[in-house]
Amino acid sequence: MITHFQLKEIKNNMINQEWEFTFFYKKNKYKGKYFKNGEITWIHPSSITTDDKTFLESCVHDLMLYHVYEDHS
Repeated sequence: MITHFQLKEIKNNMINQEWEFTFFYKKNKYKGKYFKNGEITWIHPSSITTDDKTFLESCVHDLMLYHVYEDHS
């Protein structure tokens, strides 16, 4: 399970949207960028195991849908 998910909008214009996120997983801090098209670029750590990467990208997509794209008013 990932904890302490934080999100910061970096770019928001008509063409591009970009967010930076951080969280902890297995006592390690992870940092990356999420793009409007769903692409994720990992900043830290530079290498992630394939199994962890698949799981973490799924979690990040779900959290982005919740925090950015769903209406919570």
